[in-house]
Amino acid sequence: MLNPRFIKDNEKEVRNSIKKRDLDEKILDSFLVSNKEYLKVKEKVDFLRHERNTLSKQINKAKKQGKDIKELIHKAKKIPKDLEFLETELRTLNEKQKDLLKKIPNILGKDIPIGKDESKNKVIKKHGKPKKFSFKVKNHIELGEKLDILDFDSSSKTSGTGFYYLKGDLALLNQALIAFAINHMSKKKYNYIETPLVINKKIAAAAGDLDAFKLALYKIQDEDEYLIPTSEHTMLGMFSGKTISEEKLPLKLFSYSMCFRKEIGSHGINEKGLWRTHQFNKIEQFIFCKSRDSKKYYLELRKNSEEIIKALKLPYRILESCSGDLSTWKMKGEDIEIYRPTTKKYEEVSSLSNCGIYQSNDLGIKGINKKGERYLLYTLNNTVIATSRILVCILENYQQKDGSIKVPVCLQKYMNGLKVIGKPKKKKTVKKTKKKVKKTKKPKKKKKK
Repeated sequence: MLNPRFIKDNEKEVRNSIKKRDLDEKILDSFLVSNKEYLKVKEKVDFLRHERNTLSKQINKAKKQGKDIKELIHKAKKIPKDLEFLETELRTLNEKQKDLLKKIPNILGKDIPIGKDESKNKVIKKHGKPKKFSFKVKNHIELGEKLDILDFDSSSKTSGTGFYYLKGDLALLNQALIAFAINHMSKKKYNYIETPLVINKKIAAAAGDLDAFKLALYKIQDEDEYLIPTSEHTMLGMFSGKTISEEKLPLKLFSYSMCFRKEIGSHGINEKGLWRTHQFNKIEQFIFCKSRDSKKYYLELRKNSEEIIKALKLPYRILESCSGDLSTWKMKGEDIEIYRPTTKKYEEVSSLSNCGIYQSNDLGIKGINKKGERYLLYTLNNTVIATSRILVCILENYQQKDGSIKVPVCLQKYMNGLKVIGKPKKKKTVKKTKKKVKKTKKPKKKKKK
């Protein structure tokens, strides 16, 4: 969240950002009133604490000098009750202030498209042309079930809707995607991290809007902990309360993990398919850097994801999020969308974010320069690859007329050279051989005597 002092010092900028997001300015007004009340009570608490310490010193001094301390003790006895009452009030006001702070969004970056919803998002790049098929295309469910490499019926019995079994060559293709992406990011000199699959409430709240996340997160019963919706959050939490020396910046990380999301209210979650599921594999990239370098690394994160999709030879576009479609914790954001021949639409596979100091302020993640000056770090993240959605795009874009699936060239070495999934086996032709008829010798005719 934003710092209260920053909000007061930059009220005009914060208000303008709220307007551009098409949010109610009363959020800011309520916070400013609450903050004023909080500071008034805090001033009284600080005064009483100071008076308590002062009286304690006066009593000790008067004792040593043999003076009468009754009046001082009488004053000192009144303070604890008054202080207890004010400290309780201060805690209540602080919680109220924090709740209001969470609703105040991040400051928007410059040149963000202004709009109320996703209809105003801006296409900033297109790459590759959608393939023209000479036959009627099948969706990934039809293709997968016919080849017996996808099983939704069994998963619905064992786990419910939103889960799946990957089988045979499709399961191997999933692992090929993971290996390819890990190899790609390692070559970029990003540090590979395998994080916990559980996150506590504090880190989840710092990562973004916890109220919104609660609709998506699987909570662990009787614990203030959740299954992770993305390793982005656990990579962020890894540096909670830490100060990083400037020479080590930027910190470039990437992580592979299973991810879990309820997706309550999401369109299509009760339908078969891999596009929107409760459990999926994802590789995420994350950067901590100085504010002045954030633009450079934002473009680098985008490039890393683009290179993977280009290598897979899938047609895609990049969509910049407008002000009304940006999550509260983002300064700037983009989505990469891949074309699906079955829906005849570009659909999201990757989400890029510059969160500024919004997350690091909550968790106290700072940089320190040679002079010993500390400053909050910018946090940026982007999806490297979410394999379930990429599998959908490969199945649908690489399908052949006979129902088989070509394996993208860049993945073949991870598939032991396999080039096609479900290639029909050639029927063995049986050669007709002529039966050799044994010639039987005719019996010799007996000579007449």
